[in-house]
Amino acid sequence: MARIGVLTGGGDCAGLDAIIRAVVRRTRLTHGDDVIGFRNGWKGVIENDTIDLTIERTAGILTRGGTLLGTSRVDPVAGGNERIAAVHETIERNNIDAFVVIGGDGTLRGSRDLQREGVHLVGVPKTIDNDVDGTDLSVGFCTAVQVATDAIDRLQTTAESHQRVMVVEVMGRDAGWIAACAGLASGADMVLVPERPFDIEEVCEQLRGRHRRGRSFSIVVVAEGAHPADGTLKAAEGRVLAERTRLVPSGIAITLQNEIQQRTGFETRATILGHILRGGTPTASDRILATRFGIAASDAVKAGSFGTMTALRGREIVQVGLDDALRFRKPLEPEIYNDAAVFFG
Repeated sequence: MARIGVLTGGGDCAGLDAIIRAVVRRTRLTHGDDVIGFRNGWKGVIENDTIDLTIERTAGILTRGGTLLGTSRVDPVAGGNERIAAVHETIERNNIDAFVVIGGDGTLRGSRDLQREGVHLVGVPKTIDNDVDGTDLSVGFCTAVQVATDAIDRLQTTAESHQRVMVVEVMGRDAGWIAACAGLASGADMVLVPERPFDIEEVCEQLRGRHRRGRSFSIVVVAEGAHPADGTLKAAEGRVLAERTRLVPSGIAITLQNEIQQRTGFETRATILGHILRGGTPTASDRILATRFGIAASDAVKAGSFGTMTALRGREIVQVGLDDALRFRKPLEPEIYNDAAVFFG
């Protein structure tokens, strides 16, 4: 009988518990193996913080947001040999044969590096940003888009009642998937994404054009990582968070609110959705994807397909190599932005 470790790392999102539930049920009932959970991502492995994942303990969690295991952004190799040695010690102490690692780009990169240190594992992609390459969708993305769309729908009625420009900031530090898809779904009048630096004067002229045509309100959806083209506008500097080496964008919605109101004279308000996009009940599509990914990950471990990641290609669930999946972050597809842009102005 094998013993499989499961952990969730990085930012939380809807659908994590659905993945855990599927891994546990497939592993225990079909493969006859044990499943051990590790609390708070790789931090729990380093500290040997475990929980026995039984079918009873994971019953009824399909519809929950967040993760019953907890999460962290701890990189198992960033601390050098000390962390790696701690991981191996935990593996030996618990007789772990392999891990199912549920995470986004950062967690999967650290796990890929750990695989090179002799740790057997299979990855499952989850991120609301949908920027993990190698898979058409990551768990959590569809729920985040739905939450953003619902919020924008509500803001439209307020914008119309008060004749305002509403700037809605959504998550998306490096990729504009949420902004573009939520903007397309809600009929936003402008979408700004990291992949396309914007000219603030062009944005304002689009809004002026709407008013000239009798439209008294506008909705601008902006990804947190959207930034102005060089020489057009000075944006707020980002900040660095613990366990990260790159800047996290800060304040683009407030910058846009102030600039739009000053340049156009239109009353403008900013709403930052922030972490609300991560939480809550997963949509049906995320529940299905999470369940299929969990089953596939369990099967991949049983087959010894280590160093791979579950992925959606079309309608099929496949295994792709972690090296291939992490070659670069997946940017927003231009076609999606172009479709949304048909409705700008």
